[in-house]
Amino acid sequence: MKSAVIVFPGSNCDRDAHDAIERVTGEKPAMVWHQDTALPEGTEFVMVPGGFSYGDYLRCGSMASRSAIMPAIIAHAQSGAPVLGVCNGFQILTEAQLLPGALMRNAGLKFVCEKTPLSVTNGNTRFTSRYEGQSDLIIPVAHHDGNYFADTDTLDRIEGEGQVVFRYGQNPNGSARDIAGVVNAQGNVLGMMPHPERAVDADHGGTDGLALFESLLGSA
Repeated sequence: MKSAVIVFPGSNCDRDAHDAIERVTGEKPAMVWHQDTALPEGTEFVMVPGGFSYGDYLRCGSMASRSAIMPAIIAHAQSGAPVLGVCNGFQILTEAQLLPGALMRNAGLKFVCEKTPLSVTNGNTRFTSRYEGQSDLIIPVAHHDGNYFADTDTLDRIEGEGQVVFRYGQNPNGSARDIAGVVNAQGNVLGMMPHPERAVDADHGGTDGLALFESLLGSA
């Protein structure tokens, strides 16, 4: 699967995303600068990585969601092709209205950086199929504005429609209903605060993120 990683000023997980994708596919993803107006021809999967795009100025992900590359990403998502947003990428996708809800300041008003227990609440998505019944994961988090919020009707709807994909075992940020990751109604866009790209190598502390990339990119 031909992949692309979007790079914004302030991205700091784009290299991790690149290496996780290459580890699974054996191919280097294209690194696409945010001021480009088109994805490389033949791009099948887009990853919007973590970091602090535009220094989190105004509101996390707000300025990045208006970058020149975003219309191409939105069109890619609307075509049914897969998009993954992690941490700041999740914030960007909510700001672009590709995902429901919003990410607010952590309830404790402090940056959290730790390994966090997660549960897979929907293993039947294109992002989670390779977990094959494995429900408990350890994935690192590193964010200041990861507190997922949506109104009660939206929360009820996404819960009922299986759009909540990951849930915190120990909530680090106050997210509503312990939500750590959600997909859109079509199931091709996933946003999550924890960093699966930082959990693909046992020498770096764990491999619980690997199955996500294997699910999506089709590695054996």
